[in-house]
Amino acid sequence: MPVFYYDPPDRFVAGSVGQPGDRTFYLQASSSGRVTSVVLEKFQVSLLAERIDELLDEVLRRTGGSTSIPAAAPAALRDDGPLDLPLTEDFRVGAIALAWDSDGDRVVIEAQEESEQPVEPLADDVPLDGPGVLRVRITPGAARAFAQRALQLVAAGRPPCPLCGLPLDSTGHVCPRQNGHRASHG
Repeated sequence: MPVFYYDPPDRFVAGSVGQPGDRTFYLQASSSGRVTSVVLEKFQVSLLAERIDELLDEVLRRTGGSTSIPAAAPAALRDDGPLDLPLTEDFRVGAIALAWDSDGDRVVIEAQEESEQPVEPLADDVPLDGPGVLRVRITPGAARAFAQRALQLVAAGRPPCPLCGLPLDSTGHVCPRQNGHRASHG
């Protein structure tokens, strides 16, 4: 399975296709005409975004407020555009690894294909006959912008039920706060 390296990508975003409650989530990296799209779960998008922010906050603390790391996503790097088409699933993500590369102050994100035989995360030598790997190296600013978009994407799903907080479907839902009964008037 191929290994996709982007150092740096022109664009690296999380996006989704479909209606809330039935969305497919993607990580997508693109650079000069090539596009890699991998499918992952909503919770993986959310976790990756949170971990990116935590990683950058930690590096900021350790470096005493290094100027190369913005505390928030720079407005200029905001990307609200749709995923690039055609949207082809290169693989489905199993594990995600995240690292800070102090050589050049970059965030390294690696998504690895679901596999019975996963390879060592962020290894220097990735076997070409192993699972698919998407690895990107991005600036701290681009990482903040990625995380901001990803968290908004996750939050933009189904609205929460005002009673129980569970997501509402377009058809409504059975709310545990109402003992599973829809309100009846009579």
